[in-house]
Parts: sequence; C-alpha cells; structure tokens
Amino acid sequence: MGFIQGLSGLNTSSRALDVISNNIANASTVGYKASNTIFADVYAGALTGVSSAIQIGYGSKVTAVYQNFQDGTPTTTNNPLDMAIIGNGFYVIQRTDGSIAYSRNGQFDISKEGFIITPLGEKLLGILADANGVIPPSGGASEPIFVDLSVQDPKATTEVEIRSGNLNADDALPIVTAFDPSDLDSYNFMHTIPVYDSLGGQHTLAMYFVKTSAGNWDIYEMLDGDITTLSPPLGSPPAARMSIGFDAYGKLSTVNGVPVPSGTTVQIPYTATLTNSAAALNIDIDITKLTQFGAKSSVYDHGQDGHTVGQLTGIVVNQDGIVQGRYTNGEAKNLGQIVLATFRSNQGLTSVGDNLWIESPESGPPIIGRPRSGLNGQISGGQVEESNVDLTQELVNMIIQQRNYQANSQTIRTQDQILQTLVNLR
Repeated sequence: MGFIQGLSGLNTSSRALDVISNNIANASTVGYKASNTIFADVYAGALTGVSSAIQIGYGSKVTAVYQNFQDGTPTTTNNPLDMAIIGNGFYVIQRTDGSIAYSRNGQFDISKEGFIITPLGEKLLGILADANGVIPPSGGASEPIFVDLSVQDPKATTEVEIRSGNLNADDALPIVTAFDPSDLDSYNFMHTIPVYDSLGGQHTLAMYFVKTSAGNWDIYEMLDGDITTLSPPLGSPPAARMSIGFDAYGKLSTVNGVPVPSGTTVQIPYTATLTNSAAALNIDIDITKLTQFGAKSSVYDHGQDGHTVGQLTGIVVNQDGIVQGRYTNGEAKNLGQIVLATFRSNQGLTSVGDNLWIESPESGPPIIGRPRSGLNGQISGGQVEESNVDLTQELVNMIIQQRNYQANSQTIRTQDQILQTLVNLR
C-alpha cells in the first residue's frame, strides 16, 4: 500500500513548518537571514538507474534549507557603535576560543579593555591605525580593533595656515610710521590664532600687518601680548621686517623682495621661548593663500596642528568603516578600519548560532577587504540591520504547509480505509 508517500509528505511538511517557525522566532533577531525549504520528489527507479514507462513516485524529501541573504531594513539606534552593512559582506569576528566567524549582526560595544566586542564579548577585527591616526593604505593584518581610552597627549603647534584671508588694497599707510603693537595707528590689521605648547598650554599668536607702500606689507608676530616675543624684535630704529608683496591681480608675488614662483608655499618662521617649562615654540606660518583685493582686511579661515590634552568623548563610524574617536580638545583621530569578508557561495556557510557563520569547503575561503571596495558593501553607523523575515509571507507559508500536512494525513487515512476493506473481505 502507498503509506510511504503520505508519510514522506508529512515529514517534509513538518520540516518546512520547523523552518517557518524558526524564521518567525527570529523575526526580531538583528542580522538574521530567513531560511526556506527546498523540496524534491523521490522515485524508486532513481536509486538503481532503472527506467520504466510506468514510474510511481515514493513521495517527497527535503534536499536543502537555503538562507535568503538579501539585506534587512536598517534601523537607527542610540548606540554610535551599532553598524549596518548595506550590501555584501560579513563582519569578521574573533571568538573567545580564538577561532574566526562571520556575522551580519552589527550590535557592538566597548569592553573594559577597550576592544570593540559583540554582546557575547567576541572581538571585531579590522585594521588598526598608527599612533598618528593613519590607517595603512596597503591593508595590514586583521586584528581586534582597539579604542584607546587613556588621555590623549598634547601636541605643540608647529604649523599655522591662513587658509583664506585678504589684506585691503585700498588701505592707506599707517599714521604712525614706527610700528608699536600697543598703538592702533601704527598698523593696518591684526589677527590672532590660538596655538599650543608641548604641555598643552594654550597661547595666543598675534599677527600684525603694516602697509608700507602700494602692494607691499610688513608682518610682525607676537605671543600672548608679550612684546619680548615680537618677531622681528623691535629696536631703535625698528629692526628689519618680514616683507611681502602682491602683484596687480592681488596674488602673493614677493617675499623680502624676492619673487615667489607660482605654486611655491610661503612660510614665515616664528620662534618664542616660553616662561613655563614647556619647550620653545617653533612655528611655520603658511601665508600662501593670503590675497590683496579691494575688500576689508580679514582672515576668513585659519588652522593649526596643535592641541591640548584630550579625553575620549565619543566614537563615530563612517561609510568606509573607519572608526574615529572624538576628544574633549576638539580633535578627531582615526582608530582603525573595519574589514568585511565575502564568499563565493554564501549558501555554503555553516550556521553555528549566536548570529554567526563559519566557512566551509562549500562556501570557499573568505575574501577580506575594506568596506566600499571590490564587492563589499558600505557601513551605516548608528544603525543595525533588522532580520529580513517577512512575517506576512511566513504566516501564509504556515497555512500552506498546514494544509499540505492535513492533505497528506488524508492520503494515509484513505489507504488505511482501503486496507481495512481488504481485511474485512470474507
């Protein structure tokens, strides 16, 4: 009798319901990928290679359970270390036993030691930045990303840049011909820039601009209003000055009477000995982008490379997977870059639970790369990738499999009734 077909149908429907139930149970699991059941028919002749004009199937079987690796919906969270992968790739995770696994769950935090970890305490791997915050361009070995929680050391200013500034070509010569920083009538324009010493102390560098003739200016620098730090020093008469000149188009053309070739960086050196125990300041002031037009004298933007002591206040992750620390001194420093793994066959990966997969011979070896390179997707910081389970579809599938199960049970009941009829024959 044909009980075997009905039994196989019950088994496959039961397995399909198991898969559906697992999908529904993980509908809120971050990074979970929905599974679906693959069925196949069974024929007795297929076992021996015998062919026949009359083949009656032996029912059905489950040949595989595939996962749907399409992206889930990104959802914004309140944790800046949460990350969602938009596109291909898996996070590379170092498990507590030292083995490597892969995940799409971007829920991360910082351990007390400073490592970026999963909720299970397993470490996220990437490329570490050097002491200056530079990430090696050629790759580097994947290792646990470490966030230095200690105080950021101060850095003395060595370079100042006037990124955008103008001296008014229509200004008259100062009324007072001998420059004196305390006399407003002895210079045309003054601009201050904060700078830092080797101990993190902040100082004010003042730059004075004195028009000497049409298109020509003298520049003086002074620190913290202390005339003893004036450069060049004042004498009686005043010492020789740093002089600059502009051409008919308002562009910097000469320094101390020497022509400046196009594209040359013009820097003014400044040195000051400090009264505290910090090292002497040695600063190069870049004035290459200074212009002389018929507009008000002003410095619109400037920059300098020093900073005071800083403590870590927050972490952000950009689309390239670069983990950047933000400090109380206003500085930002790259700490590392996340790497992603891709595989020839995602279906070949082996699920080990805890939102993790491991490679297998069927998946092929991982191809490790940076986000937004090759086939790798990008990182969306402050978000997580929700499960891609479609609850509506799963509930519909559940109804279908329930009906299939009932129908297969009816075939067994029918076969039973037929057998009972035969047994009752006299």
